[in-house]
Amino acid sequence: MLKQVSIFAENKRGTFQSITGILQDENINILGSITNDSAEYGIVRMIVSDTEKALRALSANGYLCRSNDILGVEMEDEIGSLNRLLISLSDGNISVDYIYLCFNRDTGKPVLILHTDEIREVEEYLKSRGFLVQ
Repeated sequence: MLKQVSIFAENKRGTFQSITGILQDENINILGSITNDSAEYGIVRMIVSDTEKALRALSANGYLCRSNDILGVEMEDEIGSLNRLLISLSDGNISVDYIYLCFNRDTGKPVLILHTDEIREVEEYLKSRGFLVQ
């Protein structure tokens, strides 16, 4: 199971660069990221090389942030791979809050990041169907 940092940030020019600058100063690598925004605020979700250190550094710089468990499912880089995974989730009647893609830097394969309320059950379900869950 992976950990993700979620950062509640003001939607204004330079905010994302401020966040990445803080992480750079702390020698923390960003492995995957997605942003969701609204008119005034947004949520930046990141997988980083040191979750606890990132939380401390970002909080010390005034950002409201937290960590949560997510699943990473490594897939083949081929047509239909994502669709097969989504069909399996649907077949299992699994509700997913959000997904995004990043890559396994060692294998070069895509990794689907997903969040669900039933994270441990979903992890076991996907493993039982032959998916490589990180």
